[in-house]
Amino acid sequence: LTDAEAVALLRAERIDVAADLMGHTGDSRTPILAQRIAPVQVAYLGYPGTTAVAAIDWVIADAVVAPPGSEAFYSERIIRLPGCFQANDEERRADPTPTRAEAGLPESGFVFGMFSNTYKILPDLFAIWMRLLAATPGSVLWILASHPDARENLRVAATGHGVDPDRIVFAGRVAYRAHLARLALADLALDTFPFNGGTTTSDALWAGVPMVTCTGEAFASRMGASLLAALGVPDLAVSNLEAYETTALRMAHDPAFRGSKCAVLREARRRSSLFDTEAFTRRLERAYETLANPAVEA
Repeated sequence: LTDAEAVALLRAERIDVAADLMGHTGDSRTPILAQRIAPVQVAYLGYPGTTAVAAIDWVIADAVVAPPGSEAFYSERIIRLPGCFQANDEERRADPTPTRAEAGLPESGFVFGMFSNTYKILPDLFAIWMRLLAATPGSVLWILASHPDARENLRVAATGHGVDPDRIVFAGRVAYRAHLARLALADLALDTFPFNGGTTTSDALWAGVPMVTCTGEAFASRMGASLLAALGVPDLAVSNLEAYETTALRMAHDPAFRGSKCAVLREARRRSSLFDTEAFTRRLERAYETLANPAVEA
């Protein structure tokens, strides 16, 4: 539909709350919301931050990604869900786990994994990853990168850090079930900063792979901390890149420490509200019911 057709249809439906899942991303339909299709309009999930769109009244967050005191940095009012803001599907299914050889990985050695978009990789963070490889003999960095330019640029950057570029193993895009299956081959997931991973992080955690993240001040740099807090391993979310490097190195060199985190994740997968879709649905429904009440205050 055109924007005008969509606006006419949605106004005719007389909906109470309109949720925008896109924000300022590709193929978004923000002009529809700008014409006020519902008494209450809310941003959720797809855009990790304030939209600065006057017609969007609320943003759905949690106490980690948008902590108390951050209200001044949002054009929207904030409604915080208990636990983590992110919706997850507890019934996701994975194919059988492939062998390391089938995934293009060496038969032995520690596997650092990074499965976010390559445009999130900044030089300071990449330098840390190269130091982790240098300090962990036999290890590799497993990166999801299907674009040939990205692969070549990362190989050149590795060489510039004195690291054999063949120690970066590139994973291509595969079907979702196959991707979930191969994630279990990673020993540690490395989050990006200042734009954390979102779905890519929860997929790794679902597969039982621990992750280290660095936490910043913005919504986009606090998503990893939110997920880890919900799963009971908040100490893997650190406040600066020096601690990020130290923690990742300990995970690679201290099997008992890493094992304890993996054990927590295995238990959390069964018990955590992060992977309880029905419980999350009820929390989100209560938030929408609150927003539909004209008397609600921030």
